[in-house]
Amino acid sequence: MGLTAGAVGVGSGALGAVPAAAASAAGVKPRLQQGTALVQGAGDSASAQGLGCGDLGIPYFREHDGSWGYVFGDSWNTQQQVDSGYLGSPVMLNQASFDSSGATPISFTWAMPTSGRAAQLFDYRHRTNNGYGYEVSRIPNDCIEFGGRTYIQYTSVAVWGTDQDPLPAGYDGSLMSGVAYSDDYGVTWNDYAYHWPGDTQGTDESLYGMWSFAGIDPDGWLYIFSKRWNGSHKNTADGGAIQLFRIQPGDFRAGNFGAQQNWAYVNGAWTWTTSAPPSVILSGNNTGEFSVKRIGDTYCMSYFDVVLGAICTRTAPRPDAVWSVPVPRITALTVPNLYGGYIHPGSASATSLTLIVSQWTASNYRVLQFDGINP
Repeated sequence: MGLTAGAVGVGSGALGAVPAAAASAAGVKPRLQQGTALVQGAGDSASAQGLGCGDLGIPYFREHDGSWGYVFGDSWNTQQQVDSGYLGSPVMLNQASFDSSGATPISFTWAMPTSGRAAQLFDYRHRTNNGYGYEVSRIPNDCIEFGGRTYIQYTSVAVWGTDQDPLPAGYDGSLMSGVAYSDDYGVTWNDYAYHWPGDTQGTDESLYGMWSFAGIDPDGWLYIFSKRWNGSHKNTADGGAIQLFRIQPGDFRAGNFGAQQNWAYVNGAWTWTTSAPPSVILSGNNTGEFSVKRIGDTYCMSYFDVVLGAICTRTAPRPDAVWSVPVPRITALTVPNLYGGYIHPGSASATSLTLIVSQWTASNYRVLQFDGINP
């Protein structure tokens, strides 16, 4: 993903918004959120729902009632990472109404499974063998709802890499990846029987480690982008490779994942096929968390460039079309120790995206809201 030079970051600090009514009365444009903390703010709505500290905050549309969900990774009920306050992963907060103008920040209205009591969604134990091999945590990568069912794609982590104890080159530390589903909109969850093996299950550098649901296109297909697991940002062999496949929503619901069609380069041409695996469509710098969403008629992508330490964006008219040159939009100069960068599917337009960005400190995680990002 050869990155362009000279791009600048967006925003600075945790800025609030001018209330829309006041802005209108004053004849000024409402200020966009540019680093507003949604978790770990004084008296914030996340704490009111039992979440004091967490990262990711992956947004999705709850189509059954028009509300919005946000899925967090490792989470605590305190504002510091304290073992006694650990909630688990994944954790979900919901929002009744999202202001795509950016005039008011995201405010969480209720939690899953019980309002006011955020808790781990999946039924599994940490740092033990739950029947598949030793796993530390299950980290969500994306969430989507359609046809009355909610889906979370996740990676089960066997080993986290650290600066003091880095992962060996070419090893990403994953156990497996899977898809969990809920038929009561996030209260209870089941796991599909099929899992995509990770490194510790014998599949080295699987490109099915991390997924992003781009959405169901008007052509009727559910488009999914996927890449190697690099949630630790320490996978030196990642290479930034991303692949693309699609599947009919009915087959996906049935767990008939073998029915996917792959976007592949075969005999000198790109084609949709079931007879060849997906080909790498994008590559370059190591890539951490990423997000692809159809906003209006444009497909938008954001991702954390591990080498640059920046959230980059790019666009395409179709999932299988040529993507624009990536540009860093939020950098470590703006937000130290940033990562993530998830596109809100309710963004105002393809030229005014809302991104949910994570920030890590020595003792906690939090998520920040940025609006008005033009990829």
